[in-house]
Amino acid sequence: MFDFDPAELGLQLDETQAKALKEALGGKVQQYLDTEVAGLKSKNQELLGANKTLKTDLDQFKGQFEGLDIGAVKSLLQKASQDEETRLLAEGKLDEVISKRTERLRADLDRQLQAEKERADKAESFAKRFSDKVLADSIRGAALKAGALPEASEDIILRAKGTFTLNENGEAVAVDADGQVIYGKDGKTPLSPLEWAESLRETASHLWPRAQGAGPTGDNGGKAAKKWGDLNEVERARLAREKPEEFKKLMATRGQ
Repeated sequence: MFDFDPAELGLQLDETQAKALKEALGGKVQQYLDTEVAGLKSKNQELLGANKTLKTDLDQFKGQFEGLDIGAVKSLLQKASQDEETRLLAEGKLDEVISKRTERLRADLDRQLQAEKERADKAESFAKRFSDKVLADSIRGAALKAGALPEASEDIILRAKGTFTLNENGEAVAVDADGQVIYGKDGKTPLSPLEWAESLRETASHLWPRAQGAGPTGDNGGKAAKKWGDLNEVERARLAREKPEEFKKLMATRGQ
């Protein structure tokens, strides 16, 4: 019960007046206080309930992120907020995002293709130099074996370049302009560097040592002239190109 003292308000009342004032105000004050207290209790219960719900939600939230590095998550979120692609997506510019990704992929592919092309070019260049050296050594060896002058080797190698190439086994093979294999005198065996080099005796005798006592024609002096069947097609073609007059004489021997 609310205990009201008029003196606390500075009122100077006699006992009868004070008693009357208490009776007049006491019930109203108590009713007011009870109403306020009830409201506070209700508010307190509401806050307690909200606090309990909040704690439950917080526990669930913590459970979802248990074990995560919060610092890393913050860093990732910060990066995402600054990332251009994320910004564009947020703005709904999907076509622009796809275009930029395509450009990056194309640029990366172009770099890879360029790198592969450079490696392939280097490998091809190395293979060609190696192939040229192997072919040159093969022709040089055949020329020396055929008795050609050592100093004539480079000349003979240059002549051979239009006729010989290396096959997949690294062997010197004579081919024509269409890439077909050229056969030797027997018509069955592919023309070898040695047989080809020996044929140069007739068409380029200056590449061989001059025989002692030989006349201006060198070691051809005293030898019978070659007939059509003695030369293969490569030798005939070379003779026609380098010595047309001798080729005419050779043609006269066809069928002999």
